Amino acid sequence: MSNLVLARWQFGITTIYHFFFVPLSIGLVFMIAFMETMYVSRHDDTYKQMAKFWGKLFLINFSVGVVTGILQEFQFGMNWSDYSRFVGDVFGAPLAVEALASFFLESTFLGMWIFGWDRLSKRVHLTAIWLVAIGTTISAFWILTANSFMQEPVGYVVKNGHAEMSSFGALILNKQLWLEFPHVWLGAMATGAFFVLGISAWQLLRKQMPEAFKRSFQIAAVVALVSSILVGLVGHAQAQHLVHSQPMKMAASEALWNTSADVAPWTLVAGINPQTHTNSMQVQIPGMLSILSYNKLHGSVEGINQLQAQYVQKYGPGNYIPPVRTTFWSFRIMVFAGGLMILLGIWSVVAVVRNKLTTRKALLRIAVPAIALPYLANTMGWVMTEIGRQPWTVFGLLKTANSVSPTVSAGMVLTSLIGFTLIYGILAVLDVMLIVRYVKEGIDTTSAPTVSHSQPTIAPL
Repeated sequence: MSNLVLARWQFGITTIYHFFFVPLSIGLVFMIAFMETMYVSRHDDTYKQMAKFWGKLFLINFSVGVVTGILQEFQFGMNWSDYSRFVGDVFGAPLAVEALASFFLESTFLGMWIFGWDRLSKRVHLTAIWLVAIGTTISAFWILTANSFMQEPVGYVVKNGHAEMSSFGALILNKQLWLEFPHVWLGAMATGAFFVLGISAWQLLRKQMPEAFKRSFQIAAVVALVSSILVGLVGHAQAQHLVHSQPMKMAASEALWNTSADVAPWTLVAGINPQTHTNSMQVQIPGMLSILSYNKLHGSVEGINQLQAQYVQKYGPGNYIPPVRTTFWSFRIMVFAGGLMILLGIWSVVAVVRNKLTTRKALLRIAVPAIALPYLANTMGWVMTEIGRQPWTVFGLLKTANSVSPTVSAGMVLTSLIGFTLIYGILAVLDVMLIVRYVKEGIDTTSAPTVSHSQPTIAPL
């Protein structure tokens, strides 16, 4: 294999692995902050025990996420030096703010939160965890500011063969950013919610600390439903933006080889042949692609063959078609997982509202493996976003083939790839072992709850 192919494999493996941890950290910390808010406002120690329990799992996940993020930066510098030189003047500001402000905000106040129990006042301690939550969100914002530039470059001029920032305002007002950021953030909230939902369900099946895990399930059910619906709505708006900003990605995600009719059908499944640019079998829903693209029954969508001809004329000879099968199926798997998340969220909320949670054994059993659903949706969404942009690293400006380090050999990339894979494998084993251990231990009940019997049971609904 060439160093380009190996570098792409390394980028895919390291980024997907890193992306397992980031959404959970963002989503979980907000629910911990909410639990502690309930503890401070209602003086109910059960919420304190809940915050401490989920806080342990957050710390394990956050720690591994930080390590994988550092390795991510290392492989960027080693394998993608031409890319780094091209975008360095643009990415410098947002990534510097992310490192100096967001990461320090998270780290400093996370330390205060870990060691501040019973040392800081309740309100100061509560402020610390909310600042950690805000820090994770700000961090995601700046990272996605950089990624949005790769999807839709704005606020730059190209001088001496590399991009220079001409407008910081344009960079942070990029329309792609304001669709991509809420989509990713809501996906993170769903990840945290389904994580809490699944583990709470498992503990309820074991009848361990039923009151605490019932409350955890109640909070997670509401967050899971709301975030799953909203992430779908924002994703729909993002797809409509894609029709104009990256029409080739849109066409590839639909395996639409030729420009559609005015009433465009949506392809549910298809047998895709990239060599002949045809679909051997397809199941379609009439008019649905027009609705998804324009919110109306009319409106054609440009096809891959027509866009390829336009791009050759605009950018010069070359193949501008991304891997169609990967883009097509990753999009559908993401949507399918998201649909299941909405259905499970509805089922969970209905069970909570009817106070039938402990009797819905089937729901509890399904909620446990459903922890994987948001991970599947997040990963497939990222695959579609990045693979669908090919052959560009920065759309319309820099091709992936021109981004790789010219002096790093295939053997060197392969060596680092093997090394990273081994390190990530060890980290994965340790991460799972620690999480399983603390989940089995359950909630620390050494301090008895002080909730009064006269106080009503707290529910998020």
